[in-house]
Amino acid sequence: MAKKVLIAGTFDILHPGHIFLINEAAKLGDVYIVVATDKNREIYSGVAPIVPEQQRLELMRSIKKVKEVKLGRHDNDTLKTVEEIAPDIILLGSNQRFSAEKLQTALRLKGMGHIEVRRLEKYYDKYKLHSSSLIKKKIIEQNKK
Repeated sequence: MAKKVLIAGTFDILHPGHIFLINEAAKLGDVYIVVATDKNREIYSGVAPIVPEQQRLELMRSIKKVKEVKLGRHDNDTLKTVEEIAPDIILLGSNQRFSAEKLQTALRLKGMGHIEVRRLEKYYDKYKLHSSSLIKKKIIEQNKK
Protein backbone atom coordinates (compact mmCIF):
# COMPACT_ATOMS: atom_id res chain seq x y z
CA MET A 1 0.00 0.00 0.00
CA ALA A 2 1.36 3.42 -0.97
CA LYS A 3 2.29 5.91 1.71
CA LYS A 4 0.07 8.95 2.24
CA VAL A 5 1.94 12.19 1.66
CA LEU A 6 0.32 15.40 2.89
CA ILE A 7 1.12 18.81 1.47
CA ALA A 8 -0.63 22.02 2.45
CA GLY A 9 -0.78 25.59 1.24
CA THR A 10 -2.89 28.36 -0.15
CA PHE A 11 -2.33 27.41 -3.81
CA ASP A 12 -3.36 30.90 -4.90
CA ILE A 13 -2.57 31.48 -8.57
CA LEU A 14 -1.32 28.02 -9.49
CA HIS A 15 2.22 28.01 -10.94
CA PRO A 16 4.98 25.50 -11.85
CA GLY A 17 6.42 25.57 -8.31
CA HIS A 18 3.14 24.12 -7.02
CA ILE A 19 3.26 21.38 -9.65
CA PHE A 20 6.89 20.68 -8.73
CA LEU A 21 5.88 20.20 -5.08
CA ILE A 22 3.03 17.87 -6.06
CA ASN A 23 5.31 15.86 -8.35
CA GLU A 24 7.95 15.53 -5.63
CA ALA A 25 5.28 14.42 -3.13
CA ALA A 26 3.99 11.87 -5.67
CA LYS A 27 7.45 10.27 -5.76
CA LEU A 28 6.96 9.45 -2.06
CA GLY A 29 3.38 8.12 -2.26
CA ASP A 30 -0.26 9.15 -2.75
CA VAL A 31 -0.69 12.93 -2.56
CA TYR A 32 -3.21 14.48 -0.17
CA ILE A 33 -3.59 18.25 -0.18
CA VAL A 34 -4.96 20.64 2.41
CA VAL A 35 -5.93 23.99 0.92
CA ALA A 36 -5.93 26.95 3.30
CA THR A 37 -9.26 28.66 3.88
CA ASP A 38 -9.60 32.27 2.76
CA LYS A 39 -9.98 33.30 6.41
CA ASN A 40 -6.94 31.41 7.69
CA ARG A 41 -4.79 32.67 4.83
CA GLU A 42 -5.73 36.23 5.72
CA ILE A 43 -5.05 35.65 9.44
CA TYR A 44 -1.72 33.95 8.72
CA SER A 45 -0.32 36.36 6.12
CA GLY A 46 -2.42 39.50 6.55
CA VAL A 47 -3.61 39.27 2.94
CA ALA A 48 -6.61 37.42 1.55
CA PRO A 49 -5.98 35.13 -1.43
CA ILE A 50 -6.88 36.40 -4.90
CA VAL A 51 -8.67 33.16 -5.86
CA PRO A 52 -11.55 32.07 -3.56
CA GLU A 53 -11.15 28.80 -1.63
CA GLN A 54 -13.81 26.81 -3.54
CA GLN A 55 -12.16 27.68 -6.86
CA ARG A 56 -8.71 26.73 -5.48
CA LEU A 57 -10.15 23.42 -4.23
CA GLU A 58 -11.61 22.59 -7.64
CA LEU A 59 -8.37 23.44 -9.37
CA MET A 60 -6.27 21.26 -7.05
CA ARG A 61 -8.72 18.35 -7.39
CA SER A 62 -8.24 18.43 -11.16
CA ILE A 63 -4.51 17.67 -10.97
CA LYS A 64 -3.74 14.10 -12.04
CA LYS A 65 -1.30 13.10 -9.31
CA VAL A 66 -3.53 14.29 -6.46
CA LYS A 67 -5.49 11.60 -4.63
CA GLU A 68 -7.59 13.83 -2.35
CA VAL A 69 -8.01 17.52 -1.53
CA LYS A 70 -9.55 18.96 1.63
CA LEU A 71 -10.22 22.49 2.74
CA GLY A 72 -8.34 23.45 5.89
CA ARG A 73 -10.25 23.97 9.08
CA HIS A 74 -11.89 27.29 9.89
CA ASP A 75 -10.90 26.97 13.57
CA ASN A 76 -7.22 26.93 12.60
CA ASP A 77 -6.58 23.54 14.26
CA THR A 78 -4.52 22.14 11.40
CA LEU A 79 -3.61 19.04 13.37
CA LYS A 80 -7.25 17.88 13.32
CA THR A 81 -7.10 17.83 9.53
CA VAL A 82 -3.78 15.96 9.70
CA GLU A 83 -5.42 13.46 12.05
CA GLU A 84 -8.35 12.98 9.62
CA ILE A 85 -6.02 12.28 6.69
CA ALA A 86 -3.58 10.18 8.77
CA PRO A 87 -0.56 10.70 6.52
CA ASP A 88 2.71 8.83 6.75
CA ILE A 89 4.67 11.89 5.60
CA ILE A 90 4.07 15.63 5.71
CA LEU A 91 6.11 17.33 3.00
CA LEU A 92 6.77 21.02 3.52
CA GLY A 93 7.70 23.18 0.57
CA SER A 94 11.19 24.65 0.60
CA ASN A 95 9.85 28.17 1.14
CA GLN A 96 7.02 27.43 3.57
CA ARG A 97 7.47 29.28 6.83
CA PHE A 98 6.55 26.35 9.08
CA SER A 99 9.23 24.96 11.34
CA ALA A 100 9.59 21.23 10.67
CA GLU A 101 10.87 20.77 14.23
CA LYS A 102 7.91 22.58 15.84
CA LEU A 103 5.49 20.62 13.66
CA GLN A 104 7.14 17.31 14.61
CA THR A 105 6.90 18.27 18.32
CA ALA A 106 3.23 19.26 17.98
CA LEU A 107 2.48 15.96 16.23
CA ARG A 108 4.21 14.02 19.04
CA LEU A 109 2.16 15.87 21.67
CA LYS A 110 -1.04 14.89 19.84
CA GLY A 111 -0.01 11.22 19.60
CA MET A 112 0.99 11.42 15.94
CA GLY A 113 4.75 11.24 16.37
CA HIS A 114 4.93 8.42 13.84
CA ILE A 115 4.29 10.93 11.02
CA GLU A 116 7.53 11.88 9.30
CA VAL A 117 7.98 15.59 8.59
CA ARG A 118 10.22 16.42 5.64
CA ARG A 119 11.13 19.64 3.92
CA LEU A 120 11.62 19.76 0.17
CA GLU A 121 15.23 20.86 -0.25
CA LYS A 122 15.06 22.18 -3.80
CA TYR A 123 13.46 25.56 -4.39
CA TYR A 124 11.84 25.62 -7.81
CA ASP A 125 12.85 28.76 -9.69
CA LYS A 126 13.22 27.56 -13.25
CA TYR A 127 11.04 30.42 -14.54
CA LYS A 128 11.06 34.11 -13.73
CA LEU A 129 7.49 33.96 -12.38
CA HIS A 130 8.01 31.01 -10.01
CA SER A 131 5.77 32.18 -7.15
CA SER A 132 2.28 33.59 -6.68
CA SER A 133 3.72 36.78 -5.19
CA LEU A 134 5.96 37.33 -8.25
CA ILE A 135 2.99 36.79 -10.57
CA LYS A 136 0.88 39.28 -8.56
CA LYS A 137 3.72 41.80 -8.60
CA LYS A 138 4.03 41.57 -12.39
CA ILE A 139 0.26 42.02 -12.82
CA ILE A 140 0.41 45.17 -10.67
CA GLU A 141 3.38 46.51 -12.65
CA GLN A 142 1.64 45.88 -15.98
CA ASN A 143 -1.55 47.55 -14.79
CA LYS A 144 0.40 50.70 -13.84
CA LYS A 145 1.53 51.18 -17.46
